[in-house]
Parts: sequence; C-alpha cells; structure tokens
Amino acid sequence: MRISLTALLVLLLTISCTGNHNDSVQLTLAEQYGLAYAPLQIAKTEGYIKEQLPDATIKWVKLGNTAAIREAILGGKVDMGFMGIPPFLIGWDKGMKWKIFTGLSKAELGLVTWNQNITDLKDFGPEDKIALPQPGSIQHILLSMAAGRQLGKADAFDNRLVTMKHPDGMSALLSKRDVTAHFTSPPYVRMEMKEPGMHMILNGKEAMGGDFTFIVGAVTDSLYDKHPEVVEAVRKALAKAMELIQQNPDKAAAILKDEFSIDEKEIYTYLTDGSLIYSEDIEGVPEFLSFMKNSGYLQKTPKNLNEIIIGDDE
Repeated sequence: MRISLTALLVLLLTISCTGNHNDSVQLTLAEQYGLAYAPLQIAKTEGYIKEQLPDATIKWVKLGNTAAIREAILGGKVDMGFMGIPPFLIGWDKGMKWKIFTGLSKAELGLVTWNQNITDLKDFGPEDKIALPQPGSIQHILLSMAAGRQLGKADAFDNRLVTMKHPDGMSALLSKRDVTAHFTSPPYVRMEMKEPGMHMILNGKEAMGGDFTFIVGAVTDSLYDKHPEVVEAVRKALAKAMELIQQNPDKAAAILKDEFSIDEKEIYTYLTDGSLIYSEDIEGVPEFLSFMKNSGYLQKTPKNLNEIIIGDDE
C-alpha cells in the first residue's frame, strides 16, 4: 500500500493554484537535501513537470527542513510537499487537511557515531547528543521505535536531540563537535561511514522492524479538490523520473552529480546497489500510526487509510 506544530522534516514540492485552469497555475517547488529526492532533481532538470503542465509557471526553491514546509502550507503559500511519513502524520494530527498522493523513495538510513565506547543505544550517556533533521522527523520516530524495544522507553532520547540539516549534522559528527551521533540518509550516511573511526549503531530497517517508505508526497485537500489534474501531472512527472533512474542509471547519475557534488560513478552505485529504491508505493503507514499513537506522538489515528492516502481503499 501504499512535536510540535513547527517540527517536521525534509524536502518540499509546493504548488500554489490561482485559478481554475492549467494556464493560471503557479507551481513553486522547494527541495531539501539527500539522494532520496533524486526524482525531483531529475524532473526539474529534464523539465518533466513543465512537460505535463506546459502553461504553468514553475519556480524552484530550497528550504531547510519540513517545519518550513508546514509553516508555508499553514500560511496558504504552499499546497504540496515531500517528507517522511511521521511528519505528515503529525501535521494531519494537528488538523492539517492534506493527504499522501504518492511514495517517492525508500532509503538506507543509519545512526552513526565516532565514539568507540558506544555500540548500542544503552551505551549513550546523558551528555551524548544526537543530530537529526528535527524532532518529529522520520529519523526521530525510528530512533524512538528502537529505544522503545531496546530500552523500554520510547522517549529516552527526546531531550538529547540536536536539530541540524544533514550536511551540518555530518560536519558536526566528523569534527566530533556538539554531537556524538548523527541519524541520516544517503549520501551522508555512506560519506560518514567512509571516515576512519566511524561506525553505525542502528539502521532504519532495524529500528522499524521491517521495510518502510522514507519519503512521500502530500497534497492539501484544497488543491486536490480544485485541481486533481495538477496533482496527477506531478505524479506522472515523478513516475517518469523514477523510470529514468531504473532504466538509465548512467544518465541519471550524470544529471545528479552536479547537484550533490559527488563523483558520477559513486552516484551510479547509490542508484543501483539497492540502498535507494524509487517507487510510488507507500509502505509503513499503519506501523507508524500504531507506534506514534501508542507512544504519545499522535493524539488520533484515521478510521480508514483513505482518510490520509489518495486512492487507498483499505
């Protein structure tokens, strides 16, 4: 199948619709950091969204975290965004009227440290800080899932989190400054693990206890109700970008190398070794809902998944 009001993750794709026809649609697409969002970069470079909506005005911006996405949506400036499932659920729980309309990627996530005395979550002391995008991010909730199972206390690390963008978190970790560990995604997790003395304590699949979608696309009810054709156009553009990655990873790597300042061969490896899977499928929503409600990160859950996922009839 597919904690607070200002605490959400990841990349943004935004659309502001000013009329009833495609020629009056203005699309502002904002992105964040990481190869999990590669289909967006390819759709941007190759003009796939413009191809679907030739009369639309398209603008791209980059935002620091998902809190900025939600603030923009709440301010009426943004209609569509890409993020982890937990930040989406927190927004819905707080009253935001939006739904998931597509999956984007699965990714290899990892909690990395320089401290050789830390090999398990139980080894963290009260002075040890963990960098991640922000409270309520998918990294935070995965960490809480693992803490609940291993330590019997899901919120064990909630007061030891340091909000940092992925590049800043990596810099802090590698310099052994301010943080003991960093919970991150490709390409940063691989870059960290290449450095001497770094080791991984926990990966995302272990924390979740199974597979899950890392990034999903969410759209406001108002945009979908007024312009379902725009939402479908974006979905088709992203599906085309995913197809390019799958069928022509050499070309995809060539497109992405400048954006991420990574060697083209290394990006090709990321795209083909299974650490990143780009798909419209959505996995893990029931599991996140159950854990977050039971652990107090959500106050409510939907009666049916079609309340929060477009096209889900379960």
